[in-house]
Amino acid sequence: MLQTTNHMLVAAVDFGTTYSGYAFSFRHEFKETPLKIHANQAWNAGGRSLLSLKTPTCLLLNKNKEFVAFGYDAENMFSDIVMEGEQNNYFYFHRFKMKLHNNKHITNEMVLNDISDKQVLALDVFSLAIKALVTHLLDILEKRGTDVEMKDILWVLTVPAIWSDAAKQFMRRSAEKAGIPESNLNISLEPEAASIYSQYLPTKKLLGAEQQGFTMTEPGTKYMVVDLGGGTADITVHKKLSNGGLEELKHATGNDCGGTSVDGNFFQILTQIVGGPLIKIFQEEDPEGYLDLFREFEVVKRTIHPGKTGKINLSIPYASLNEKCKTHLGEALPDVLSLSPFKDKISFRGDKMRIDTELMKNIFKPTIDSIISLIQSVFDRDALIEVSQILLVGGFSECLLIQDAIKMKFPNKRVIIPEEAGLSVLKGAVLFGHRPFYIESRKMKYTYGIEVQQQFDPSQHDSKHLVLIDGKEYCDKIFDKLVKINETVPVGSTINRSYSATGTTTETDELSFFISTDEDPQYTDEDSCFHLGKLTIPLSDPCEGGRPITAQFHFGGTEIALTVTEVNSGNQYEANFNLI
Repeated sequence: MLQTTNHMLVAAVDFGTTYSGYAFSFRHEFKETPLKIHANQAWNAGGRSLLSLKTPTCLLLNKNKEFVAFGYDAENMFSDIVMEGEQNNYFYFHRFKMKLHNNKHITNEMVLNDISDKQVLALDVFSLAIKALVTHLLDILEKRGTDVEMKDILWVLTVPAIWSDAAKQFMRRSAEKAGIPESNLNISLEPEAASIYSQYLPTKKLLGAEQQGFTMTEPGTKYMVVDLGGGTADITVHKKLSNGGLEELKHATGNDCGGTSVDGNFFQILTQIVGGPLIKIFQEEDPEGYLDLFREFEVVKRTIHPGKTGKINLSIPYASLNEKCKTHLGEALPDVLSLSPFKDKISFRGDKMRIDTELMKNIFKPTIDSIISLIQSVFDRDALIEVSQILLVGGFSECLLIQDAIKMKFPNKRVIIPEEAGLSVLKGAVLFGHRPFYIESRKMKYTYGIEVQQQFDPSQHDSKHLVLIDGKEYCDKIFDKLVKINETVPVGSTINRSYSATGTTTETDELSFFISTDEDPQYTDEDSCFHLGKLTIPLSDPCEGGRPITAQFHFGGTEIALTVTEVNSGNQYEANFNLI
């Protein structure tokens, strides 16, 4: 586990689906005023008259796949590049974080497609984006004359709690490739960070908590954390402990029903009006207009509230869409609309699309229904009926339609929204960096184990796993269980195992790491089991007959770690986790 004794400063990078940013605080500031957390106050939004604490998660590379720009700068430069007709000489990526969600084939060789379907290694895309944020922060620290160097900083990178261990490891590897030293990097789970932030906030800054003298910091208080970001909805349940820490009562659950799923519903309507092929042509021939439409909808969707009536105006690249309709469909855009199911709910006036408010609310409905269904399933399945508070955090939780729907569906629950809910993960990650043991125990999401061989015992082992090695009978693919699903594991827990390193001449050995959704799997080829990756163990001098090793697995933290000791030499190593 990372300690907090040697760093001068904690810097958190919130790498989001839609927006990203960073925040930091010095150790002395945390000790005196924990909420004195600095964020970049004004990302350059180009022509837009707005100050933003985050910047769009957009990356621009040149034809050699080298970094050009990130964030608003990347958006604005790409617009100019498109106007010059030079887009084929560049790579432009946006909203690519979700490529890691529910992906069971995360590898170091995985590629991402840019807006024009050109491919770049995913590891390069993620690492260059993280490096842009890291460099921006280091530049600010230098301009302030802080004398802080990379070695003085503990970096915290946020990831959704529902992500797989492989996805978390991929983000770690990306951050390390971006120049962050391995020993100076901690992974923070997004709903946990927001929960920690809310623990530090005074009650007056927790909307919904002010009635009846309620305080989230009361020992024994249980609350559900619902983290609604751009890509995912991430739900967990915490209990406040008497010593000031938090206990996880329910491992994270969730889905891809964040804010961008509403955008997806809107684009489905556009597709129903003009057809999928024309949307594809529009994206390829006018990527600037396509991105403008994304940006405009992002702004407009924040203005919707339950009491709104009438029409909602949306600026669209009308001339471009109209010209493409005439060219490819043989009719102008208004005529194409008149043949669609939305002819009475959508109209055009100048470059404005006017949408009935009820239709706009219906665009939100599938996403809101999914979020409410997730919340309900956690209450139902895990007998958490006594949990009476719901803490809404993340940028999408600021949507008034969602707040209203949750309050209506769960009238007996207190719904609490922290001030600056969209920054709660980012600022909470800084606090987590200063106090990495704030979450004192976690529920295991899976059963974890190592694939081993044992001498074959016909009374215990299945004959289909019988193998012969040097004339001896062994049982193959045994699931050596380390921890089981839903087990409560304190942070810093260690589990020890003794193994024999195979081979006599190799300098490394590997342990195959597996997870299972069953409590007690017997073999690694069962349907419930999934190969997570390999743990590579460096070894010293080879010897005959294999090398006895002791493996110490570290569970309960945000990542799994392994320390290996060679019995003969006493040498100790940290094992590397290799994605398959």
